Amino acid sequence: MAQRLHLVFGGELIDPTKNAFKDVEAIDIVGMFPDYQTAYDAWKSAAHRTVDNAHMRYFIAHIHRLRDEEQPASLTEELE
Repeated sequence: MAQRLHLVFGGELIDPTKNAFKDVEAIDIVGMFPDYQTAYDAWKSAAHRTVDNAHMRYFIAHIHRLRDEEQPASLTEELE
């Protein structure tokens, strides 16, 4: 069974109505998590720590959706 990895990250946005970061080098990588519930808990904790800053946003990226493990990898994906 394939893992369902989730990445939690966030940072200060240029505009709170958009998803563009003010400084991509200052993005807070909370971590990689093995399931959605664990990622959600980490996201919620990070979001609560920054609740007073309207420009701070945290996101959950569904890493497992980026590629289908059942499909063969292209040559550029094969690193040896």
